[in-house]
Amino acid sequence: MSELDAITLEVIKNQLEEVAEEMGEVLIRGAYSANIKEREDCSTALFDHHGRQIAQAEHIPVHLGAMPDAVAAVREREPDPGEIWMLNDPFIGGTHLPDITLVSPVGVPNGSECTLDDILGYVVSRAHYADVGGSAPGSMPAVGQEIYAEGVRIPPTRVATHDGQQKDIVELILSNMRGTAKRQADFSAQVAAHSRGAERLKQLSMTHGERLTEAYDAVIEYSAERMEAELAEIPDGEYQARDVLRTVESESIDISVTIRVDGKQVYFDFTETSDQVQGNLNAPQAVTKSAVYFVARCLTDPDIPPNAGCYRPIQIHIPEENLLNPDQPAAVVGGNVETSQRVADVLFAAFGEAEPQMVPAHGQGTMNNLVIGSRRSGFTYYETIGGGAGASATSDGEDGVQVGMTNTLNTPIEVIETEYPLRVERYELRQGSGGAGVHSGGDGVVRTLRICEPATISLLTGRRDTPPKGIDEGECGSTGSNRIGGKVVPGKITTDVESGTTVTVKTPGGGGHGNPVMMDDETDE
Repeated sequence: MSELDAITLEVIKNQLEEVAEEMGEVLIRGAYSANIKEREDCSTALFDHHGRQIAQAEHIPVHLGAMPDAVAAVREREPDPGEIWMLNDPFIGGTHLPDITLVSPVGVPNGSECTLDDILGYVVSRAHYADVGGSAPGSMPAVGQEIYAEGVRIPPTRVATHDGQQKDIVELILSNMRGTAKRQADFSAQVAAHSRGAERLKQLSMTHGERLTEAYDAVIEYSAERMEAELAEIPDGEYQARDVLRTVESESIDISVTIRVDGKQVYFDFTETSDQVQGNLNAPQAVTKSAVYFVARCLTDPDIPPNAGCYRPIQIHIPEENLLNPDQPAAVVGGNVETSQRVADVLFAAFGEAEPQMVPAHGQGTMNNLVIGSRRSGFTYYETIGGGAGASATSDGEDGVQVGMTNTLNTPIEVIETEYPLRVERYELRQGSGGAGVHSGGDGVVRTLRICEPATISLLTGRRDTPPKGIDEGECGSTGSNRIGGKVVPGKITTDVESGTTVTVKTPGGGGHGNPVMMDDETDE
């Protein structure tokens, strides 16, 4: 096998990334629900014939870092080219039940010079469906004790063969979701994205032949070497950090990590984290891996191609029946959206012990999940609401943005008021909520919605009593708060409300970086 020259490798790498990006565009443009077409709560990626990630679109960190486990789960079923497999089971590669993953093996095209016997690679998508059944509209109940309350649970299931969709199986799955027609439309958009991805990957095989599979190995090795070199710059040693989550009952749950840097290898040990809990803050192991990979990528050169090679220098240990590696049938919906954020905060804090200038202060540390849905009319509105980003050693934190494990847009006011029985009464920055510092944390936002028919509200939010921490003597950001009907409510709640009720979410600000007195002194001079 001939060695690829640098120019050819760069061309093929970019082409693979473009395939993943084009899949994402097809999915977003073809989706029906606002959660996907407006907020872009979805992710797409390519995997090689060995099930190794080789390219991804710039989508959702918590989706992408968990995808390898989902692909591995499908490959255990020995899928054939041309099939489409669906899963959302958090215990075998899923994140939480609303995130529906499709995996499609792509066969080697006739006439290709590629010598692979069967599978050229896999196209993969993950999309957050606005409802997948369960006890509450939107499938994100704040008080769930078991995963069965969170929606329909799908192990790796073949939903299409060479002859087309297995309509009876698809119907069985989608009929257990509220708003079945909309879910069908979103599923069709995912299928269209896979068709496009498979077509483009086959075209690359016809163009490049054997060089394509050579590029798989080369780009993975390149990323691994770059990551190892970057991580080797972190001072060797052992670094620890701890933070807490609050349950529905306001009890504290410990999230603790010990990080050991040894040359170009980094070990993450979560042994001291709390055992799994009765509520839904348990984070599946794939989600925890996502948080680790996300932070490692944030600390290294963003130009390193994101693929399986980035994970090679990283080792992770999580005990069984741990908050970050729960055993079924634990509830997990809050673990994906809230616990993942707190894990990222803890990891940044631990690396800050090695070098404070290397990491940002804590951002808002929550996705501020708001779900409003009707058991009568069947509408379901879902939103993660932005807040303040943590300041860095070189710049202030951004205002009103998604931070950490999410990377979505907001739903435009015009769309909210057109598609849902909702009215937006307030949407503005929360001035002064960012922590002071040499560089200040970003401000959170305030969002108030009026609900125009009887509905069920679910709130899964964090940082309502423990503020986002500053770093290097920077001040903390402000905590967030929630109100329903003008009354303060807990950070995690599911409740039925009457028509005309308002819900207000004030999101946290980001922490500051550096002692603000130093900034005052510089100003005085």
